[in-house]
This record gives sequence, structure tokens and C-alpha cells, in this order.
Amino acid sequence: MKILAVCRGAAERLPGKSYKTGIFKHAVSGGVMVDAEGLVGDAICNRKHHGGVDQAVYLEGSISLDWWAKELGHPVEPGTFGENLVVEGLDNRQVAVGDRFVTGELILEVTSCRIPCATFAAKMNDPKFVKRYTVAARPGIYCRVIHAGIVTAGMPVLYQAYAGARVMLPEMMETFGRRLSDEDRARYLAAPIDYKLRAMLQVEA
Repeated sequence: MKILAVCRGAAERLPGKSYKTGIFKHAVSGGVMVDAEGLVGDAICNRKHHGGVDQAVYLEGSISLDWWAKELGHPVEPGTFGENLVVEGLDNRQVAVGDRFVTGELILEVTSCRIPCATFAAKMNDPKFVKRYTVAARPGIYCRVIHAGIVTAGMPVLYQAYAGARVMLPEMMETFGRRLSDEDRARYLAAPIDYKLRAMLQVEA
């Protein structure tokens, strides 16, 4: 595996919307510093739902993006889905919470899946895209930063699978907002999930 693209964005206004969003990402050249809050210089506008230490970096796998290119009928350029990093040879469906991606000094740990929203649908110019993305069951990958580092396109990536009980990202997206069984809740809480989801599940327990 290797980094195919590193993407950042500035705050931009969606057509017909009053608010600004950081979803418009574009591939950049050269090294970019990644700290606990994500890529330095990357815009995050709605911090209630985006960003933070457990959603610091958003990954997409090239296998998933290639599938979307066929599904949409046109190339999917790096940054189209608002991702920060594109990883060659990665299939989003095979990723679980706790899996790690190591590139140079940078260590990322998977915390949660991408839940599609109205801003994403507007960016894709498709009001039905939230449902379409959900049905596709290839959710994007949110990570926390275990160790900061500089990342650039072309760097090799080491994938380390989580050793504990696996919470796969497609499963996480499918169960979002639903009440889990006691067994599944325990499995989710045993994994290093996003602190927001952890708080929700602890309240249900």
C-alpha cells in the first residue's frame, strides 16, 4: 500500500447554501504535517459533526473509489468525497475499528465510519446520494492520530489489523442510530471507537 493523494481544502460555500463547508478537498503536492487535529491548514467548518481528535483524518481506499467511479460513470478525483488521504490497494469494506495505518512517523488508528449527510449529497449534486452511499456499504474511514508526522503522496503505508474483536465499518454504518444487542454493545465498547459513539452506547447500557 501507499499514499496516492494528500488532500486539503479551504472553507467554501455550497451553491444555494448560506453556510460554508470544508468538504471541497484537492490533492496537494509536497509534505503536509498531520497533528492530533488533522492535516495542518485543512478547513473544518462544522466542528459539531466533523473533525476533533477522533475524526482527525478521513481516509478513502482506492478500491472503493474505483468502484464509485464505475458506479457514477466518471472518474472520481482525489478529494471528491472530502477525504484527506487516498490509500492505494485499500478496500473500505475490509477495515475495522482499531486497525492502524503507518506511513513514515505518522500512525493513524481507525475510530469510526463516515455517515453521509445533506452537505455530502449537495456536494455530489444528488439529493438521493445519502441513501445511495448507505446502500453501497463502502463507508469512508475516520482516524485518530496516534503519532504525528508529515505525509506526502507516494509514501508506503503499513496496515496493521486490530487484534481484538472486530467492528467492521460497513456494520458500524448499518447499525448507526439503532439499539445494539448487549453482545454487540460490549464488542463495540471493547474496541477503540469514536468517543461520541462510546458515550452514546454507555448511556444505553
